[in-house]
Amino acid sequence: MSNLCIPTVDLSPFHNEGDEDGKNAVKQIIGEACSEYGFFQVVNHCVPLNLMNRVLELSRMFFEYPKEEKLKYGPGPGSGVPLPAGYNRQPEHSADKNEYLLMFPPGSGFNVYPNDPPEFREVLEEIFSHFAKMGLLLESILNECLGLPPNFLKEYNHDRSCDFMVALRYFPATETENNGLSEHEDGNCITFLFQDNVGGLEVLKDGKWIPVPPTEGTIVVNVGDVIQVLSNNKFKSSTHRVVRQQESRHSLAFFYNLVENKWVEPLPQFTKEIGQPPRYKGFLFKEYQQLRMRNKTHPPSRPEDVIHITHYAISTQGRENNVK
Repeated sequence: MSNLCIPTVDLSPFHNEGDEDGKNAVKQIIGEACSEYGFFQVVNHCVPLNLMNRVLELSRMFFEYPKEEKLKYGPGPGSGVPLPAGYNRQPEHSADKNEYLLMFPPGSGFNVYPNDPPEFREVLEEIFSHFAKMGLLLESILNECLGLPPNFLKEYNHDRSCDFMVALRYFPATETENNGLSEHEDGNCITFLFQDNVGGLEVLKDGKWIPVPPTEGTIVVNVGDVIQVLSNNKFKSSTHRVVRQQESRHSLAFFYNLVENKWVEPLPQFTKEIGQPPRYKGFLFKEYQQLRMRNKTHPPSRPEDVIHITHYAISTQGRENNVK
């Protein structure tokens, strides 16, 4: 196991007027972290600690319900949910061993869960609001780190109706199996996550797995495939996994997402304008989502057949032909 650790960033300068030096220092750390690790952690993020703890407490209570009761929690008829929302458990034959509750934002038209536990729903909606605000802040910081025109990413990704949040429980490891979530990359823009004190999250860097130990009040942030493609690999969507421990692990993940009909391709600021060939061909985000969902619903028999963002990668020869 590597002795490396992902950087921790104090966001307080962005909540204090006039601290431009502090903001610039934060942006430098985040820019380097996104290039080197694709991951970093944040403190002083303005998400209340008591709210984070309450979410985890209610999550534990929910996952202790009998299976028949948990299965009642899902979208109502005709809700139009584009992902497997509500309660789900990974199939027995799956390599991943977890169960989860997936929610869409209040007012999106997708958050129709007639059987939700009232307090749990209220708390999740409250923390959803905090994460949405944090997403706007981190998106603006990434925008500056990438040297893009002011508000470029905000205008490109202005629709928040497809953001979603997932409460997860990973089952305890067994003598023969400790995989909780297979190694993967996130397909969205930015992911926020906080975890209980059990641990198990690991990030791959230079062929070594770096543990991300849980720290109270800290939120883990990583960039997803969309940012990697837009930046033409300047920022990294890193491979990560969850290794099961001796007891159940609980976490909450928020996915700052992209609308389905958005076109994704390397931006000219990282290709034509600097004389670099594009590393990916353009694609409709909905198409990529469908391929990723097929990985889960119909897992390929060979690991090498799992679809990643490399599905859209342009070969070296192709990149040379794209340089004008």
